Amino acid sequence: MPLTSTRISPDWPCQVKTPGSYDWERSAAKWLRELIPARYASYPALIRHPVLLARHAQIQVQQEIRVARTALQTARAELPMLGLPESVIEHTIKLYAAEVLQLQHIARSVRVVTEALAGRGTSR
Repeated sequence: MPLTSTRISPDWPCQVKTPGSYDWERSAAKWLRELIPARYASYPALIRHPVLLARHAQIQVQQEIRVARTALQTARAELPMLGLPESVIEHTIKLYAAEVLQLQHIARSVRVVTEALAGRGTSR
């Protein structure tokens, strides 16, 4: 199988082989399975159809972004009521902010992998 000449997006995950290279779809499916709850990884439809797996991963990551944003937005008001010291609250807020950024990067990576699996290329 010839290698593709498509330029890879900067959001392309390093764990996934270049589209068009040998076994790249398998590496994409392996990476995508790591993003969803383990119970989904064994569902036959998701195993047989990597683009369906990618769709589910997109939904999963978007939900995780919502959760992290909610945790971030409510931390300052709710964490003091739990009796946590200010230093822990500040650390937790930084943790949530970093997690939102990381999840946004993962969401972009899932999007470009999904596009490649669906045959729409990886560059934008």
